Amino acid sequence: MQLGLPFARIAEAEIPPTAVEPIAPIYFVRHRRARRYLLRVETDGRVRVTIPRGGSRREADAFAQKHAEWVARQRARLPRGGPPVEEHRALRERADRDLPARLIELARQHHLPVSRVSVRNQRSRWGSCGRDGHICLNWRLVLMPLWVSDYVLIHELMHLKRMDHSPAYWRLVADAYSEYRAARQWLRTHGASLR
Repeated sequence: MQLGLPFARIAEAEIPPTAVEPIAPIYFVRHRRARRYLLRVETDGRVRVTIPRGGSRREADAFAQKHAEWVARQRARLPRGGPPVEEHRALRERADRDLPARLIELARQHHLPVSRVSVRNQRSRWGSCGRDGHICLNWRLVLMPLWVSDYVLIHELMHLKRMDHSPAYWRLVADAYSEYRAARQWLRTHGASLR
């Protein structure tokens, strides 16, 4: 869950004094392409604050504290339970080990250069590809059948040839992975349950 507001200086006077308990645990991430401060409540209840270029840690903390009630509402909506911590850690380790290796294997088969592979905890994407050849993958790909996760990897690899979703791009995907329509349908049907 994420909240973002336009990047603007936050005046101290805008923060109500001790309106709500201070937010914890909280961590900050600087992102040079971010245009505004962003709040995200992770599945474990931690709060991530993205700091845009030109922003400060102090302003980011003020932004988070100003939205403490929103954070509390989001935390209340989090599902109870979920996979045990050890199981979650094992899945993340598996993703860090297996997904980059599989991506590089598929890249070699298709003669495509990959500059870097990252495995992240993305909430709204299964993967992404940058113009510099950096591919980011969602760790939850290890929770789905291999033929479906392979589609996601092929999808991102084909962006190394075309950085759009034009008909020409989808022809590249179809040529590289004939089962792509079935995989997309699987994601539509089951993907939300993995997030």
